[in-house]
Amino acid sequence: MSIWRWANWITPVPEQHRVTLGEGNTPLVRSTSIGPAAGLENLWLKLESGNPAGSFKDRFGAAAISAMRAENQTRCVATSSGNTGSAVAAYCAAAGMRCEIAVVETAPQGKLRQMMAYGANVYRIKDFGLDPDLSAKAFETLMAQGEAPDARLQVSSYIYSVPGMTGVETISFELAEQAEQQLQRPIDHVFCPAGGGGLCLAVCRGFARLVSESRLPVSPAIECVQPEGNDTMATALSEGADRARPITCTTNISGLQVPNINDGHLVVEELRPTGGRGQLVTDEAVWNTQQRLATEEGIFTEPAGATALAGCLEAATAGRIDSDAVVICLVTGSGFKDEASVDRMLDGIECPTLTLDELG
Repeated sequence: MSIWRWANWITPVPEQHRVTLGEGNTPLVRSTSIGPAAGLENLWLKLESGNPAGSFKDRFGAAAISAMRAENQTRCVATSSGNTGSAVAAYCAAAGMRCEIAVVETAPQGKLRQMMAYGANVYRIKDFGLDPDLSAKAFETLMAQGEAPDARLQVSSYIYSVPGMTGVETISFELAEQAEQQLQRPIDHVFCPAGGGGLCLAVCRGFARLVSESRLPVSPAIECVQPEGNDTMATALSEGADRARPITCTTNISGLQVPNINDGHLVVEELRPTGGRGQLVTDEAVWNTQQRLATEEGIFTEPAGATALAGCLEAATAGRIDSDAVVICLVTGSGFKDEASVDRMLDGIECPTLTLDELG
């Protein structure tokens, strides 16, 4: 089982060029604690942390690297805040390709080590991912490198890599299938974390495809959740603006530090017809939700993976979600991705060593 079970609905790749590590088919589990405490009896969590390299970006990696293989391209040039780099590094290793990754300055050490473990050549760029002007110039340089005949630039965004992003659309295909099998009723809301907006747009387009194929009557509302310190799209969606806006990033939530527009304009344009809105959350709310997921639900995720649920809880408090609505929150990456956030969760907690007498 992999994303290639949906091969006819994503960018076509001949079967002999498809690369897979068994990505996709991730669990959908019901919240047994946080949801009921918030008055949401039908809150479900899609555990994308169960993918081979630990995040939803493995769907991107499988589709993007397979498309490169089909074009006889052998060198992947990528830019990442963490999880894209881990994914493309893993799939390049599986495909026997070279992989060069430029990462944002604030990328967690755990993600860097994972990329390097796969054999990728990884380097940080100072102020990349924080300053929008510098980030735009860095993109220009990387795009030029990716135009070499043997290379391709991979960024998890529709404006840079449509083939990879169609792989992410399989989240929606799975959710519709799981809703039919596990829920026996349609999904009302899907909450997605957003940095550059690619995930929101992929989920939106995936459900739009299901509607166009008459698999669903209507799309659920696709909700865009951003940290307050990276508000490129959320306020625009909520306040009726037509376009996203570049910002200077101040959030400390790794993976969601994207000050440039990327897919932002498309997110604003395409999410609004679904009934989705933008939701802002503080970094503190995200960290608190990360800890609650671990201690109340048994789900170990990085901060970015807790952001959708943090936004959902804010929306519920504001009365924007009916108590009986079917709500999905995407848990996008493993807690092992961000060691510093785990240190924060465990601040002041020690693991003592006991003698045998003390044990008795």
